[in-house]
Amino acid sequence: MAVERLNIPTPQVRRILVCQLRQIGDVLLATPAIRLLHEAYPAAEVHVFTEARCAPVLENNPHIARIWAVDKKQLTHLGKELAYYLTVARQGFDLVVDFQQLPRIRWVVGLSRLFGCRWRLSYDPPWYNRWLYSHTTRPRDGYAALCKASVLEPLGLAWRGERPELFLRPEETAWAGEFLAASGLENRTLVTVDPSHRRATRRWPAGHFGRVLGLAAAERPGARFLIAWGPGEKDLAQEVAAASGTQACVVPDRMLTLRQLAAVQARAALHFGTCSAPRHLAVAVGTPTLAVLGSTSDAWTYPSPEHGDLRLGLPCQPCNRNECDTMHCLTDLAPEAVLPELLRRLDEAVAGNA
Repeated sequence: MAVERLNIPTPQVRRILVCQLRQIGDVLLATPAIRLLHEAYPAAEVHVFTEARCAPVLENNPHIARIWAVDKKQLTHLGKELAYYLTVARQGFDLVVDFQQLPRIRWVVGLSRLFGCRWRLSYDPPWYNRWLYSHTTRPRDGYAALCKASVLEPLGLAWRGERPELFLRPEETAWAGEFLAASGLENRTLVTVDPSHRRATRRWPAGHFGRVLGLAAAERPGARFLIAWGPGEKDLAQEVAAASGTQACVVPDRMLTLRQLAAVQARAALHFGTCSAPRHLAVAVGTPTLAVLGSTSDAWTYPSPEHGDLRLGLPCQPCNRNECDTMHCLTDLAPEAVLPELLRRLDEAVAGNA
């Protein structure tokens, strides 16, 4: 795949805008590309345009100079939206990278062009959006971070295996230690668990999660399983804990913030769950992961031995659909079939930390 190469003198790039509005996991998966840009143009400021709920995962990132966090609740009418987009576009960006081509991003890209942004990169757009971008590429297949970074190929930049990154502050690391001690999880083999997903086709049944955790707890009595939950998910977490039939499963009384969860995961031996944001948080802080997949492809699995996934292996997988009449790929994947891989990865993680 031939890509037109841009030969931009480094001093001409003083300010860069990276656009990735959502979702939380996708924003994390953009951080390798952000690192590549910062390393290629070390004197340039790298700004990120994202949604407010995703911004926390970018905080304290040394490769980012400023985060433009869109709070949709504040942009109550078109006038306020345009004023905000104008404010962003007027920052004098020399280079804009668009990973999504969503309407809000297109406003910023178009206005940045109006204010003199010369280089505007994205993946191949529909014909009616082609005018927005100076250089486009066809995204490469493979791991999601590789796909995003391939948009940078006109700059001569390529993904080299960089994982997503989240930079914890010392006080956040200290808080995690205090939290685990107060929860009775200090000096335990900790597994963080995320059984949730907003799409039913990507969510293993709660009873299955509970069953495999109960079996794992019986096989590894020293292990403890912290079941994380987000907005509206506490009932699911409690259902999983109840189905496990063991006191080894712990559901926090209150929802942890994204950064608090990441700080706890950094102290865990393993993260186990669905393919959702907490999985990518774990990768970003260096914790091994295992995900149970339904309709999701393995493009979201970081390609290294300490990160893996399990699926039933039906001919229809992966379909990447959000709706299904049967969902046999999830319901027919028995906890007993998942248990050996969960125990193997847990044992390997513990041995690696010894």
